[in-house]
Amino acid sequence: MKQTIGTILGLILMTSTSCAQQTMDIPPNATNNLKKFKLKEKFVEDSTIFYPGIGDPKLRPILTQKINAAADDFEKVTKKDKTTAKDFQQKIKTGLERFSDINLDTEDRERICFYFEELMDIVGLQSSDGLLNTFMYGFDPEKAKQKE
Repeated sequence: MKQTIGTILGLILMTSTSCAQQTMDIPPNATNNLKKFKLKEKFVEDSTIFYPGIGDPKLRPILTQKINAAADDFEKVTKKDKTTAKDFQQKIKTGLERFSDINLDTEDRERICFYFEELMDIVGLQSSDGLLNTFMYGFDPEKAKQKE
């Protein structure tokens, strides 16, 4: 009986430990690279990703401010003691919601996603957990595949 209880407790402990969020190792140059990211001119033509530049130049400072706010959010998360992927994913969600009041064309939406991917690379985040797909397409194709 004691052995059975011990086994059950061990399984519970292993299960709860595996469900806990793993802390991330933030690259040592992340803060500096986030600052450099904020200084870059944004929403300009970029032939490497076939981006023609922003359709309405009046939107450039507005969109730049919003994406730089996301970089600020990421910088705050990097300063936490135990940072998890979920912490950054929550900031991605918040950052993308900042664009909800603006009618964006497809190229500008894609460019915003590329900027978020750049932020993810800076901090070593592997996945947006479908948030970028949902922003771009209105749903996450990966999650749609899993339901099939």
